[in-house]
Amino acid sequence: MKALGIISLLLSLISLQSSGQTAKSFDPAALPKGNKAPESYFKGNVWVYPLAQDSLAYWSIAKVTFEAGAHSNWHTHSGKQVLVITEGTGYLKEHGKSLQILKKGDVVTIQPGVKHWHGATPESGFVQVVMNPEIKNGVVTWLERVSDEEYQSKE
Repeated sequence: MKALGIISLLLSLISLQSSGQTAKSFDPAALPKGNKAPESYFKGNVWVYPLAQDSLAYWSIAKVTFEAGAHSNWHTHSGKQVLVITEGTGYLKEHGKSLQILKKGDVVTIQPGVKHWHGATPESGFVQVVMNPEIKNGVVTWLERVSDEEYQSKE
């Protein structure tokens, strides 16, 4: 619930700032899946629904939906990335660290330049709202695919 509150507050402030409208409630589950993500960057079925972006203020927010077993390639970001988990169970793996299991309500910050991947567990779909607050130098640098051994490893 705390995670949804953070998202609601952020989107409300953005909405009020940019349009002068009154704030509305935000329910990620009510949003569409969005567009199918490129297979060159993701394994399995993944959809991305852009929620907001401001190229002048250098930030973006999107809902990303992973079917069970789907995940991203290894990648980095030039700025921080914040993941707010809204449904299911997923993984986050930062290079050189142990695999993290993510559940609904978790909020995780990935530091700039950290090589990582994230996605659903083999048993559960996974939905995250991704906030990239510092995209001046681009949102993402895509790297190699995650091997089956890396995905299945708990280390």
